[in-house]
Amino acid sequence: MGLQPLEFSDCYLDSPWFRERIRAHEAELEKTNKFIKELLKDGKNLIAATKSLSVAQRKFAHSLRDFKFEFIGDAETDDERCIDASLREFSNFLRNLEEQREIMALSVTETLIKPLEKFRKEKLGAVKEEKKKFDKETEKNYSLLDKHLNLSAKKKDAHLQEADIQVEQNRKHFYELSLEYVCKLQEIQERKKFEFVEPMLSFFQGMFTFYHQGHELAKDFNHYKMELQINIQNTRNRFEGTRSEVEDLMNKIRQNPKEHKRASQFAVEGYLYVQEKRPAPFGSSWVKHYCMYRKAAKKFTMIPFEHRSGGKIGDGEVFSLKECTKRHTDSIDRRFCFDVEAADRPGIPLTMQAFSEEERKLWMEALGGKEALLPSLNRANLRREGGAQLDKIGFTILRKCIRAVETRGINDQGLYRVVGVSSKVQRLLSVLMDAKTCNEVDLENSLDWEVKTITSALKQYLRSLPEPLMTYDLHGEFIIPAKCGSPESRVNAIHFLVHRLPEKNKEMLDILVKHLTNVSNHAKQNLMTVANLGVVFGPTLMRPQEETVAAIMDLKFQNIVVEILIENHEKIFRTMPDATLPEPVSMSTSPPNAPPRQSKRQGQRNKRPVAVYNLCLELEDADNPSPPKEDTPTGSLDSLSSHSPTPAILSSSPGPEKNHLLTDGGDLVDWASNHPSQARPPMVQWLNPQSPTSLSANTAAVPSSPTSPSFSFSPSAAVADKPTECIVSRKARAVYPCEAEHSSELSFEIGAVFEDVQTSREPGWLEGTLNGKRGLIPQNYVKLL
Repeated sequence: MGLQPLEFSDCYLDSPWFRERIRAHEAELEKTNKFIKELLKDGKNLIAATKSLSVAQRKFAHSLRDFKFEFIGDAETDDERCIDASLREFSNFLRNLEEQREIMALSVTETLIKPLEKFRKEKLGAVKEEKKKFDKETEKNYSLLDKHLNLSAKKKDAHLQEADIQVEQNRKHFYELSLEYVCKLQEIQERKKFEFVEPMLSFFQGMFTFYHQGHELAKDFNHYKMELQINIQNTRNRFEGTRSEVEDLMNKIRQNPKEHKRASQFAVEGYLYVQEKRPAPFGSSWVKHYCMYRKAAKKFTMIPFEHRSGGKIGDGEVFSLKECTKRHTDSIDRRFCFDVEAADRPGIPLTMQAFSEEERKLWMEALGGKEALLPSLNRANLRREGGAQLDKIGFTILRKCIRAVETRGINDQGLYRVVGVSSKVQRLLSVLMDAKTCNEVDLENSLDWEVKTITSALKQYLRSLPEPLMTYDLHGEFIIPAKCGSPESRVNAIHFLVHRLPEKNKEMLDILVKHLTNVSNHAKQNLMTVANLGVVFGPTLMRPQEETVAAIMDLKFQNIVVEILIENHEKIFRTMPDATLPEPVSMSTSPPNAPPRQSKRQGQRNKRPVAVYNLCLELEDADNPSPPKEDTPTGSLDSLSSHSPTPAILSSSPGPEKNHLLTDGGDLVDWASNHPSQARPPMVQWLNPQSPTSLSANTAAVPSSPTSPSFSFSPSAAVADKPTECIVSRKARAVYPCEAEHSSELSFEIGAVFEDVQTSREPGWLEGTLNGKRGLIPQNYVKLL
């Protein structure tokens, strides 16, 4: 049962039950006051906790934004770039969410805390003041009444009448105050229902608004989330393929490391202990050096390096080798030793110690020692022999398998990913590769061979070719467009390269890719999307001549090349490429759907082995300013190349004495240590130290051979309009959106029109005016009008 109403007529009776009802109302108001007080305290704690959560969320978002993934190799796939950018997207999402949370926290103060505090202080406080007055008047009234009733009847009438009037006036004042107090008590009991609940409603409305904003942010984020899931899945699929290849290579090298040594510009290299002689009291010491020897130039380089002292590279030494002599154990109390003598220090040999007798023989062989071994066969560079050939039987195998797959299993889930039994695959392949039995095999109608056996046999045939279908020679050139440039420039470059393939290779590739296009068209049934087919056929159609970890890291780009072939089959195989070379591509790491921007601040990414080669060549240059001419065999190169994601813009002048490449930071780095199988860096022009390090965008490419043109690096890929001369007072339209990274740059959306566009001093950039503001514009983001 609720509180009993307070009747105004009871104020005049002032009965005990009336007083009980008043006390019940007062107790209820006191309970309400304490509740609001506690609620305000909890509300302030909630705001403080919300602010603490917001600070923690913002710190988390800041950490996400600042972290960047490093990648292995010289470029990333579009999927990997999206994954890299995802942390910034997550950070932006949290930042936007926290902005809404701050608005909610502010609204809690304004809509809940302040109104409740005002109600408690003004309304409940006013009732408390009325209670004090009522209690005071009650005390006064009944005290005066007691005193009046104690007056003696013998007092004078005038005195008694005056006392009666005073008591009556006091009782009237008391009744009026009692009426007002009772009215206040009942009013506040009714008022608290809306005065208290209305701020609560506003508070929850603010919370609903916050959650609604979060829901809207999540809806906006959903499209990006779905795309990111696809990027992650594609990257995971490529990772699985790359991991198996890396493990295979690791096992091969583990079984026979000598047969898988990488080609190098040095005849021999490795660690040796060098004897350093000291004055007589101190004897001699042996210091570990990393030594390298160039046979053609007879240059011996040794650099002190101790793994246990933090791995710091010491000051190196380069000298011309005169002779090498084996040391016997009767002349020195150490094994595996030999002496080398420098041409400029005759009669002062250096004593060196190898790690084993076998390594000493290898060093002496390379250095021209007396006990050199006969040259060993480098099996790693031999071509893999196989029975499969690009002949009439090969084309028959391909067509038979494709017809059978399209007739019997085009909708089979996991087509080409589900592997057949190895023994059955080998048996089918042997039957198909036999000229006597090839035509007798009916794969379309016979149930003797499962579809997964046929698909595995087809892949095995392509892997068994003496060289991959897309050839060793063009492998590097196919990879480069997949690493950079706009989608259109990639297609154009691969279109051009496909038509440089030998005729039989191109014909077989055409047949296969047409079939894979058909397979991808049934992806809803067989689940073999273009990306999945790229994972399966990337390593099958392309592989480097030399198996290295660096080459395996390019496996994901092989998959992208195959994806481009499938998605653009009609254009690539049914039309001829342009007579001119496709637009140059650059090794940039721009986000997908936008061409790379020429960065004005490239970070250094040098690795220790590169530093070793740099030091070696710098020391050698200092020792011999005019290096001798030497015939560099294929697979060895005295040259340097950039490890920066964006290569240098190079001069087309004739090559200098040293084949150097210059990075944006001005550093010389080594090409041959990372691309030993190439006689010169592909698609790169040689740097002339006397020429400027920037070119106009229309610089022609330098062909690597009369019949094998190569592309030149440029600060931009897929430039919408390449000028043939200096640009002055032109108009341009944006073909890609751009967000400025510096105050000197302009931000713009697609379709923005720039006035008074002209060539900038910054390579790859233009100057222009947009909406009255002048600044730099990435040249590859606009089209000249």
